[in-house]
Amino acid sequence: MSTSFDLFGTLVDAPRPEAPATAVADALAAAGVRVPDDWTAAYRQPHADHAPGVERSLSAHVADALESRGVEAPSDTVRAATLAAFETPVQRRPGAAATVEAAAERGPVAVLSNCSVPGLAERALSQAGLADRFDAVVTSVGCGWRKPHANAFQAVADALDAPPETLVHIGDDPEADGGITAVGGRAVLLTETPLQAVPAALDDA
Repeated sequence: MSTSFDLFGTLVDAPRPEAPATAVADALAAAGVRVPDDWTAAYRQPHADHAPGVERSLSAHVADALESRGVEAPSDTVRAATLAAFETPVQRRPGAAATVEAAAERGPVAVLSNCSVPGLAERALSQAGLADRFDAVVTSVGCGWRKPHANAFQAVADALDAPPETLVHIGDDPEADGGITAVGGRAVLLTETPLQAVPAALDDA
């Protein structure tokens, strides 16, 4: 059996910035990038079309928003500023480590996280002391697809070298995490099964 875990809201809690546009603007300014006067409007404006379910890097969106206002900045600077804007204190949820360990006793384990900020999921795992617990970490920005799209679950199955129908996915969002059923896998949802009770639920998989 292979197991994948959602990250934010399942294994860790990490509050989002209350005003993302402002947080990004402050991080850009701290990095020496000129912030347009109408930055909030530029940030909220779509700058690229993409198909449903496709994930686009937030740092690419930020770069496009700057460019739309005539501001050019090095891509690595924009990426670092975007990451800094969304890095908030991370808390490991009670029972997370024990649940991951229990899943690992049954087979390979991975993270599958909807996260558009490159590097954010990996930083959160490190801060929560979980970075070395997984055989693979798959993010939507890394694979290009957001849950519940079937391609996101296929990506984590491929990372574990496992057929998707053998995958058990654990998460807190019935819509996003429940998408595993579209590829024949099984969802264990925290809305129905508390995290501490997941190991027992895995025995029934």
